[in-house]
Amino acid sequence: MAIPKQERLVSLVMCLLAARRYVTKEELRSSIESYRLCTSDEAFDRMFERDKDDVRELGFTIETGANDPLVESADGYRIRPEHNALPPVDLDPEEAAALALAAGAWQQSSLSGAATGALYKLKAAGVEIDTAPLTSVEPRVAAREPAFGPLLEALRTRRPVQFTYRGSGASEARQRVVEPWGMSCWRGRWYLVGWARDRGEQRVFRLERVLDKPKPRILREELRAPVPASVDIRAQVARFAGEGGEGTARIRLRSGAGFPLRARASAVKQVDEAWDELELPYGHGLHSWLAEFGTDVVVLDPPELRSAVVRQLRAAAGLPVDTDADPSETLSDASEVRA
Repeated sequence: MAIPKQERLVSLVMCLLAARRYVTKEELRSSIESYRLCTSDEAFDRMFERDKDDVRELGFTIETGANDPLVESADGYRIRPEHNALPPVDLDPEEAAALALAAGAWQQSSLSGAATGALYKLKAAGVEIDTAPLTSVEPRVAAREPAFGPLLEALRTRRPVQFTYRGSGASEARQRVVEPWGMSCWRGRWYLVGWARDRGEQRVFRLERVLDKPKPRILREELRAPVPASVDIRAQVARFAGEGGEGTARIRLRSGAGFPLRARASAVKQVDEAWDELELPYGHGLHSWLAEFGTDVVVLDPPELRSAVVRQLRAAAGLPVDTDADPSETLSDASEVRA
């Protein structure tokens, strides 16, 4: 099975950053799994040269040299921690707290396993290892969706991506080709924002609804649609997820239920002992959230939101739904990103 490129780059950076001497190409090839899988010397050389360029593009300085001072030609590589460290940063207490919260939000270690294994192999080969500087490159992203890695790679390389997607309330999955613009995490879920070629417009996709196994396919072609100079990915995802919309929805909520909805409501009034009426900001992902409350919620207005909730509940119950439209993907005119 092919190893993701980002995993290979992390392994390479950690090996060069931890080594206290120059590491030869042969040592790297025998220590990093992706390199060991190369079928020929030519394939390894091409991959290694591309990886060095990518690591330099990420901002690391790769130094070449020889471990023997009597040898003039360079035969190895290393990344010196002192040459790649950030300058002193002076943060006030609020900034430091925000930075700590941001760092604590990254909890995924899926990329570090192979890199740690490569370090052990280098150590076994006699390369002295210093693990102190590795904390600067240790990824801790809370991204459990299998599509996260490939989509992140598509974003980095600015390539379109193809995947199978089942929209909320849809009974059938569809093949989609998307030119990615950005990703954002909202309330524990990851979303992709980009240009959907089949629809000819901007769309938002929830990563957990991408069905491809083992992963989406990155296409070897350039982007076709112009990317807007400024895209507020966070705002687009918020609207899609049902927050930040410019419209207002009216719902009836059973008394004593739905406290998260009550916290977001702009107005609450009691109808009778059993029901309250709420007004909520309306975005085109709100129907998925309302459906989670089942019979405790009745949508009064607007009609399209009511229809979307009914479709969501029918799909959950295994009943036929209309698949001609998918309101969970379509953004309102006010939320479209325009070039």
